[in-house]
Amino acid sequence: MTAANNCRSNAVEEVVQRPACGEYEASFVSAEGYADHFQMDACPGRCEDAAMDALHALGVGAVFLLAGGVKGVTGMGLPTVAVSLLGLWMAPAQAAALLVAPSLATNVAQCRGSHWRRLLGMLWPAWLTLALVTVWAPEVSTEPSPIDAHRLLGSVLVIYGVWGLWRPTLPDLSRQAAWIGAIAGAATGFVTAATSVFVIPLVAYLQALRLDKDEMVQALGLSFTVATLALAARLQASTGLVLLSAQSVLALAAAFMGLWLGLAVRNRISGPAFQRLLFLVFVGLGAANLLRGS
Repeated sequence: MTAANNCRSNAVEEVVQRPACGEYEASFVSAEGYADHFQMDACPGRCEDAAMDALHALGVGAVFLLAGGVKGVTGMGLPTVAVSLLGLWMAPAQAAALLVAPSLATNVAQCRGSHWRRLLGMLWPAWLTLALVTVWAPEVSTEPSPIDAHRLLGSVLVIYGVWGLWRPTLPDLSRQAAWIGAIAGAATGFVTAATSVFVIPLVAYLQALRLDKDEMVQALGLSFTVATLALAARLQASTGLVLLSAQSVLALAAAFMGLWLGLAVRNRISGPAFQRLLFLVFVGLGAANLLRGS
């Protein structure tokens, strides 16, 4: 028994580097008085990790394909759709990091137009306060009174969905565009900093300015570009999350593919009916995020 125990204690085990998923690791075990034997061990952990990564990438691609399609049909909605869906399985800050590149690229394409001088003179107070508050607003999810990010995102989505279904008549604010714009921009900055969604109350404010169709499209593009750049600056300064990665490139490609598909079917879809359905979806996604945060 003593000799056997000594042989076991003197055993030397050599393990080669763990291989990739689908292969096996080999180990040779030899000891004095025992025959060498060859051992094969599977790598289930790596296979599961690779499967999860592939599923995550597939989910990101599908979300931004859908979000790009919504933007192609309605001219807006990419950030709201993307964050509301991604928020079902990841933290809002991670969703925001994936959002920056596709949102910025698609909004820059929407900024083209001949009304930028008039829009700049009318909207600069809103853009200024929006940018400043987005970058410098305190974190709502930290002490001393933390607010769950999913609950806040869910609340914003439900409010936006109900408001879109209700479609109240807004007063004409074109003569008070400057000072009301500063307030609307600051409020939107707080919402953007907390949820990465920058439609409330910015879109309502722009609608109250009584802009024509082309002006409204360009105003949305310019305003969302300002909001996206401010959000990118906040994320980089506060979290250090990587804003340009393989997944963000995938999101960018999927968003442009969805945008192209949305533009292709825009004239075949009833705009008002599609928007009502979209607002209903926002209410449902908001409720799902509220439940996740509870």
